Amino acid sequence: MDERYAVDTTEGGSLTAVKLEEKPAESSPIPVSEGIKCAQNIAKISVITLASIGIVELLVGQISGSVVATADGIDSLSDTMISFIVFMGLVIAGRPADRKFHFGYYKVESFAALIAAIGMIVIGSIILYQSCGSLLLQHRHEIHQPILTMVVLAAASVISLYRAMQMRNIANRHNLLSLRTDAKNSIKDGSASVVAFLSVLIATQLGFSQMDAIGGIIIAGYIFSVAYVSLKQSSLILVDSWQNPNVTDLIGQTIEDKFKKKDQVKVRSILLRPAGMMIVFAAVHIEVDGNKRLADVELLTSEVEMAIRSKIPYIKKISVIPHSITSLPILSESTSI
Repeated sequence: MDERYAVDTTEGGSLTAVKLEEKPAESSPIPVSEGIKCAQNIAKISVITLASIGIVELLVGQISGSVVATADGIDSLSDTMISFIVFMGLVIAGRPADRKFHFGYYKVESFAALIAAIGMIVIGSIILYQSCGSLLLQHRHEIHQPILTMVVLAAASVISLYRAMQMRNIANRHNLLSLRTDAKNSIKDGSASVVAFLSVLIATQLGFSQMDAIGGIIIAGYIFSVAYVSLKQSSLILVDSWQNPNVTDLIGQTIEDKFKKKDQVKVRSILLRPAGMMIVFAAVHIEVDGNKRLADVELLTSEVEMAIRSKIPYIKKISVIPHSITSLPILSESTSI
């Protein structure tokens, strides 16, 4: 049990224990505030870029009469709103704890991800409705300026995908759920532009005009898939759901291995609460000899906290609550965090 672990959220929204590799040049974790600042900068650029792409695509869609180009423009403008929500969430999440929010504003970032996911569902529904209506009515129309339309869509896809890779790298480095949601949304936006490009190409070059509407349906489906994952992840964090018991077992095993020889310490319960952004609050209830002096008990609780941090350094706050082995069980331990 000499390895160190981090808490990760990359697997389906579940917080998991991940072994840390020994890297001399990166001995200390990157501060959360630094991660938030990086995320704020890239989110700000994302808002400006998406707004520009969306306006251009809408203009080209109106000029060419392409349903899928217009849908992609609406999608890009909706992504602008989502990126702005994420940006504001990151700004608020960077505030320190105060008299009203004793545990800080970390969950605002997860709430921003939830709002962004809901916005994606609304926009996806509008695009799906318009595309299905065009397809079911067998609406045949000519796409004007197909070359200009395809050039704009190709450029939009390249810009969106490049920006998405930047956001995903920062989100994974600092474990920012809202920025990861925005990165997935940008990947979706770039992929949607690729689909729109292929749809216009098939509709104009092969004469299959319905492909324009089919492309819009594909874009809507992609929006729903990304929104579902983001909605699930943010909701689990907001309701304090801990999805992986391995971290709990790791903490218990660490305490037992540390004190099995010199002190009689028994773990009564371990309560973990995610707060987003690689932030976890832990309350560890232990049973100790009731005859110990208060100073010895305080020293013991400090050793327990240090032992846990040596394995999982990203736990923001660890509360170690001692109980006498002969004491009555407490009524509720959930109020400690």
